[in-house]
Amino acid sequence: AEEQEGMRKQVVLVKPFSLDDEKDSEHTTSNLIQRILSLFKNVRPGSDLTNFQLPPQLNLPRSQLQCYGEMVYSLNGQDLLGECGRRDKPIERLKSIVTWNLSTLRPLIFGLAPYNPIVGETHHVSNGYVNVLVEQASISHHPPVSALHATHEKENIDVTFCQYFTPKFRGAYVDVEVKGKRVVKLLNQKETYEMNQPRLVMTILPVTGAHWAGKIVIKCLETGLEAELQLLSDSFLSRFTGNNKRSIKGKIFESSSGRRLYELFGQWDRTVTAKNLKTGEVEVIYNASENIAELKTPIVKNMQEVSESESAMVWSEVSEGIMKQEWEKAREGKRDVEEKQRESRRQREASGQSWIPKHFSVVRAGKDWDCVPLQPRVPQAPIVVPL
Repeated sequence: AEEQEGMRKQVVLVKPFSLDDEKDSEHTTSNLIQRILSLFKNVRPGSDLTNFQLPPQLNLPRSQLQCYGEMVYSLNGQDLLGECGRRDKPIERLKSIVTWNLSTLRPLIFGLAPYNPIVGETHHVSNGYVNVLVEQASISHHPPVSALHATHEKENIDVTFCQYFTPKFRGAYVDVEVKGKRVVKLLNQKETYEMNQPRLVMTILPVTGAHWAGKIVIKCLETGLEAELQLLSDSFLSRFTGNNKRSIKGKIFESSSGRRLYELFGQWDRTVTAKNLKTGEVEVIYNASENIAELKTPIVKNMQEVSESESAMVWSEVSEGIMKQEWEKAREGKRDVEEKQRESRRQREASGQSWIPKHFSVVRAGKDWDCVPLQPRVPQAPIVVPL
């Protein structure tokens, strides 16, 4: 019991960042903005910020792997992923894939970023029928590659993400290009949906802010159906032309002929609507307040099965320090994590060993990376989202 209690202290789980949390204004204080500006005073425009180190005061109390996982397993009692497999018609399944994709967009806090994961770090959580496993799968720092595998036990759905990003300082803003692809396989229907990822833009001047931007393309080769979503940036120009913050415009169409079937419009943090261009019927396909508000904090269900590589354990001291605003403790914890990673790298180099991911095969094809899960199913996790 004493050993289990000691382990429990090493696992720090935090509430997923959700729609209602962005109202917290403490993260937009002038002191925070001044600290951010001071960090960039010696950085030239165009510089790669992949290995840019942040002080704990500018970190969210979670790893980037946890952020990736939350996009899939943290929904407010909704099974949007399972719904994709329950639809009878191909067009309805694509609409459900669009809805699920919208649910992975979450509000951003300007000036705060998650921890950069260490190689071999994992995050394993279950929510109902959805089991999610994320691993920092690449030892490369240019860029570091994260891999996600999720499976839906009941509807026989398989999801893989291969994620890596290149942040660039542009003077008045930081532009983060999120590369890699997302693949959703509806195995019962023998359909594969491939989609790309939006960009992240953090503006510093003239007004601070953080938002998603760019185009999301979702394709299904088997059905010949495709969707495009344009995320309209929260810029002065977009506001001047009448586009609201976080607006979305898009379409669903036949890939071969280009014939439009639906028009999509709305705001991803409110509602998104689809209009049937044949019948004129309009329906709300996504409601953010029903899906990404008041999200629940995961809990540890089985302490003995929690891996030592689990993000909530690796960064526990740092997260605890940040949550209690004990900044020296957070700094020491961060130094310890980074030093352990350096020591592990030195040992591998001394023995001539190369890093091999535990859960994924990571391969490079040209300039891109691909991540293939080593197991067909993600097992139930020792950390779960409570009902």
